[in-house]
Amino acid sequence: MDTTLEKNFPVLAFASLLIGGMAIGFAGIFMRLSDVNPLASAFWRMALAAPCLWAWAFAVRAQDEAAGKRTGFAKALVLAGIYFAGDMALWHLSLHYTTVANATLLSNFAPIFIALWMWIAYRVRFARIFIVGMLIALVGAIMLVGPNAGGQSNGDSKLMGDFLGLSSAIFYAAYQLVVKDARNQYSTARLMAWSTTVTGLALLPFALTAPGAFWPAEATGWLPLLALALVAQIGGQTVIAYAAAHLPANLTSVSLLIQPLTAAVAAWIIFQEAIGPVQMAGGALLLWGIYLSKRGS
Repeated sequence: MDTTLEKNFPVLAFASLLIGGMAIGFAGIFMRLSDVNPLASAFWRMALAAPCLWAWAFAVRAQDEAAGKRTGFAKALVLAGIYFAGDMALWHLSLHYTTVANATLLSNFAPIFIALWMWIAYRVRFARIFIVGMLIALVGAIMLVGPNAGGQSNGDSKLMGDFLGLSSAIFYAAYQLVVKDARNQYSTARLMAWSTTVTGLALLPFALTAPGAFWPAEATGWLPLLALALVAQIGGQTVIAYAAAHLPANLTSVSLLIQPLTAAVAAWIIFQEAIGPVQMAGGALLLWGIYLSKRGS
């Protein structure tokens, strides 16, 4: 199995990963409360987070240099930003053609693509318990989101939306792999400052031309956008980038399946969206699968 893990499992990194995944799970809630178009909300998530991340990066520059971390620019930083922009753009576009449930589910298939890539590119052999855990977690995710799937009248449009949702998972898998490698060279602060900036710049032209408002209609409209920046981007992706330096990419990806579970529970609490027995069972299976994957890593 993966030799990057130390003999003593990095509990703090794993806990940080789960916390980061739960923070990202609130992204859909904040986007739903926003009054700008979906791509604009994704752009503002980056634009509002970037100044905070750059302030952090400059504050720790001396520590980065003392620790031997890179402070210059590298292609990996651009790739991380472009891959994440592709993930967000394709996922938001898929919402125009298929259900939110389908788009959410398919975008969380990144663990399969990461496992396939590690097997093909690096000939990584996974422990049986990890594979079982990953499959159980994916089944749990399907049960969690599945009851809300379907309902599109145009079959061709739904197929296109499902394809875009699945494509977003490929981009998210690529993003996780690049962040995993780049995190060995850069501090979390500088990596996230660069990648967030590149993502925002890549999303800007699409946000400006997408149907719907680009600017919030009222001052209160900035609140959900600020929440996206502070909770999902800084509190979510940044914490995940920290954890990526201490955990194997395959375990990171499977554990991030906690996002749809968080989104379902948050929607139940905030919007009173019902959670049925099948979804409850799916959530339990998902958590069990993450636990088994952890043991298998």
